[in-house]
Amino acid sequence: MAMAGTPIVVLPQNVKRYVGRDAQRMNILAGRIIAETVRTTLGPKGMDKMLVDELGDIVVTNDGVTILKEMSVEHPAAKMLIEVAKTQEKEVGDGTTTAVVIAGELLRKAEELLDQNIHPSVIINGYELARNKAIEELKTIAKEIKPENTEMLKKIAMTSITGKGAEKAREQLAEIVVEAVRAVVDEETGKVDKDLIKVEKKEGAPIEETTLIRGVVVDKERVNPQMPKKVENAKIALLNCPIEVKETETDAEIRITDPTKLMEFIEQEEKMIKDMVEKIAATGANVVFCQKGIDDLAQHYLAKKGILAVRRVKKSDMEKLAKATGAKIITNIDDLTPEDLGEAGLVEERKVAGDAMIFVEQCKHPKAVTILARGSTEHVVEEVARAIDDAIGVVKCALEEGKIVAGGGATEIELAKRLRKFAETVAGREQLAVRAFADALEVIPRTLAENSGLDPIDMLVKLRAAHEKEGGEVCGLDVFEGEVVNMLEKGVVEPLKVKTQAIDSATEASVMLLRIDDVIAAEKVKGDEKGGEGGDMGGDEF
Repeated sequence: MAMAGTPIVVLPQNVKRYVGRDAQRMNILAGRIIAETVRTTLGPKGMDKMLVDELGDIVVTNDGVTILKEMSVEHPAAKMLIEVAKTQEKEVGDGTTTAVVIAGELLRKAEELLDQNIHPSVIINGYELARNKAIEELKTIAKEIKPENTEMLKKIAMTSITGKGAEKAREQLAEIVVEAVRAVVDEETGKVDKDLIKVEKKEGAPIEETTLIRGVVVDKERVNPQMPKKVENAKIALLNCPIEVKETETDAEIRITDPTKLMEFIEQEEKMIKDMVEKIAATGANVVFCQKGIDDLAQHYLAKKGILAVRRVKKSDMEKLAKATGAKIITNIDDLTPEDLGEAGLVEERKVAGDAMIFVEQCKHPKAVTILARGSTEHVVEEVARAIDDAIGVVKCALEEGKIVAGGGATEIELAKRLRKFAETVAGREQLAVRAFADALEVIPRTLAENSGLDPIDMLVKLRAAHEKEGGEVCGLDVFEGEVVNMLEKGVVEPLKVKTQAIDSATEASVMLLRIDDVIAAEKVKGDEKGGEGGDMGGDEF
């Protein structure tokens, strides 16, 4: 049965396939383009990006992960690099740009080695050797800090905030962040739950008016204007059930034949609601936060009792209120007892930027706090909130791990120096990959110099010379003076985890892309705007 000349169709017509060197070249290029996009935002003098989505909404930021999340990216390899930034954000909170820039540079160096006919497996082995050695050396470079060293924690927060839109108020913001993180530390484990720090954003005031509330701010108002605006020595009830008459679960029809029966029916309904309010008041509660609805009649009775009530409170806010006030969340009003109530020195409704908000303050041992972020416009306050979020992440890491490293490119230069020495002990072609890894790490100080308008070659030469001297491992680039200085003395410090996580995730992402030698991608289906799973990989457009 001869099959000569008969074409065998394995893949359908709408599938594109890239094999071997083409696949690698395309993936590396996609990764490098993503890295180049955020590279100009790195450091205290990094530039901002303006992102406009399909609806015309604008985001102005220099936060790496925000830029990458907001970008509309089609290429699957580029999406893999965006995952690096997302992981860095989730695990550490800062260093997202650093991680992506290192990943992009590792891919660029890998391409140079591929051009020298070095097999991807050899490069991968070399990169993994270098990564392991880098993590090991980082632990020896790192300095220990004690949890009570608030000055150093403030410096860590300030380093994170520097270069962002909130920089002018960085000292005040750093102080607020350190206080907030220290307030929610678990005394038994020493761990910090970021979710217990709520960041509430309100425009209409300068950044300097950002404040820390030792309690919870709920973006709601009283359900009835007759209720008190301010309650001192508050006894707080948290209800996860409606204060209204339950409807029957099945479709029921009530037939009333006599007008007096109608009155009895209405009166019974009123009595049931009144009984609910009486039960709440009997426990001594004078503030009620309800996750569900509150009937109009119940509002009236609550107001008569002088109880401040708030309805439809978010579940996350209820949990924070429970942590801050010591109250228990109750799912049935009949089960509410005086022991279930929480305490706060003050519960007050205040107007912030024209919106009413409920402030729960003066809690005895608040295990949940709120940072009220302010900014003159919506875009400014969004950037302030992002800066605060990053700062919370780095202070959390520093407190949990207790180790810090010098910033300003000092750590990367020192690692590059040590990896070059390590490369001499590596046999075979892997040595070239270890050297390439060392060169790739120097992209951070080089980028810091470029973004500050300094000569990158001069700065790298100065940095390398400083690191050859004793105690030089803490020498980094002062981008404001254009000089090489001791970064620990300058107060430019970062938690160890920012660096270990960045190197780890950058290496793994670049290794994953280098392993790919065959890309099979379905084209977009015509008329389908979203496209297929693979996305269009025709050409090198992103």
